[in-house]
Amino acid sequence: MFSKSKSAPGGASASMAAANGTFSVIGSDVVITGNLGATADLHLDGAVEGDIACASLVQGEESRIKGNVVAETARLSGTLEGSIHARELVVERTARITGDVTYETISIASGASVEGRFTRRGGAVLTAESQLKLVSAAVE
Repeated sequence: MFSKSKSAPGGASASMAAANGTFSVIGSDVVITGNLGATADLHLDGAVEGDIACASLVQGEESRIKGNVVAETARLSGTLEGSIHARELVVERTARITGDVTYETISIASGASVEGRFTRRGGAVLTAESQLKLVSAAVE
């Protein structure tokens, strides 16, 4: 009844846990007030009012963070009101960020909204006034 099974049901979640070690999930019905720290990967679908520090963060489309985030890797799809510091950052089209962004590598999908200052780790500060150009390839 309580024994561990060698073949874990659950499909992608079970294989993701096996591939990446441990991970924690905060469901869409959960609201956390206070700082959150995790040595494991974190998947956030709920809301956090406080700072987050973790190895890897995956933020769901409906999730909300009001605080600062520090992670090695982050994939943001929801709302962030605060700064983000990540070595590798992916900002999805549904993401809404209000705050400063510090990164080593970054990918921003068309449709994402970022209001803040960009700083590349070890690089110069990039602002809206910088000579950045949006390049878009239309699919015909």
